[in-house]
Amino acid sequence: MHRQSIIAAVLLTVLGVGIVATGYAKGWGPLGALSLGVSRITGGGSDSLTVNTLVSESKLPVAPEISDGAWINSEPLKLKDLRGRVVVVEFWTFGCYNCRNTLPSVKSWDARYRDKGLTIIGVHTPELDRERDLENVRREVASLGIKYPVVTDNDYATWKAYGVEAWPTWFVLDKQGHVRGMHVGEGAYDETESLIKKLLAEDDKSTNHPRTGNPR
Repeated sequence: MHRQSIIAAVLLTVLGVGIVATGYAKGWGPLGALSLGVSRITGGGSDSLTVNTLVSESKLPVAPEISDGAWINSEPLKLKDLRGRVVVVEFWTFGCYNCRNTLPSVKSWDARYRDKGLTIIGVHTPELDRERDLENVRREVASLGIKYPVVTDNDYATWKAYGVEAWPTWFVLDKQGHVRGMHVGEGAYDETESLIKKLLAEDDKSTNHPRTGNPR
């Protein structure tokens, strides 16, 4: 049994190295490699949160900017203008059953921590044709009681920039815009909330005065 465990560990290590190498070879960069690795190894979902703690702060990847799209519940936002706030970028689509299952937790984070420095951005990347229609997205956002900013990503530009492969996927950014955690699929709600609280408590090293991303 011990020998089998060693063999399994070696195989997982080799697989992980191969995934990261593939991600960089295709130009996905650290976010793409990280996202691809979690998705492939966990089969698109996991009950754990991948947290960036193994590299120094100066080497943490900076989250790609949000691409242009139609904004709901907010004026257009840029991550660079949100320095000084903790940001959760969640990729979802309204027809996704798993995405809907995450909403109680995501909405709870927004309600509890927005005034304490958290901005949640829902990036709506469609899977089906009906999910591309802006009026359908507006109707579903209202029906689902989503009050945080949502932006459409019909051309998958933001999805590709982050190297996302599955719905839902979320990234947790610190006050300097570094990616400090990510999760694919349902689950890891308590771990994500703990990370949010930890990042909110960190010193604000930004000199900007960012917009809050509050609904109009």
